[in-house]
Amino acid sequence: QVKFVESGGGLVQPGGSLRLPCKVSGFTLDPITIGWFRQAPGNEREGVSSFSGRDGTTFYADSVKGRFTISGDKAENTVYLQMNNLKHEDTAVYYCAPALIVTTRDGPRLAGARPDGSWGQGTQVTVSS
Repeated sequence: QVKFVESGGGLVQPGGSLRLPCKVSGFTLDPITIGWFRQAPGNEREGVSSFSGRDGTTFYADSVKGRFTISGDKAENTVYLQMNNLKHEDTAVYYCAPALIVTTRDGPRLAGARPDGSWGQGTQVTVSS
């Protein structure tokens, strides 16, 4: 019933841009925070950015600050991740999911989980020259 569907991935050259939408169905953005996560082969899934539907608060991982921008469109029930100045290290499968910011001794970290326990296929972003 509750779905989080990401799309918009593709192949892009270094320095290029992509915009990833996360479509939420079965729920509204108002009471939740939506996060974007990514996972490269052999790596742990990491939180990239989040948007609070309640108050508009945003979060960005240090690796993407100044390059990525997250926003929400409540009418469309969609959260967008605008990715600019893409680098090779941004290559990964990107996912969206309900999220929260947790505090660790290394700094804030974004954690998330899908209601059905499955992260699905995600959307592939490949940055290559």
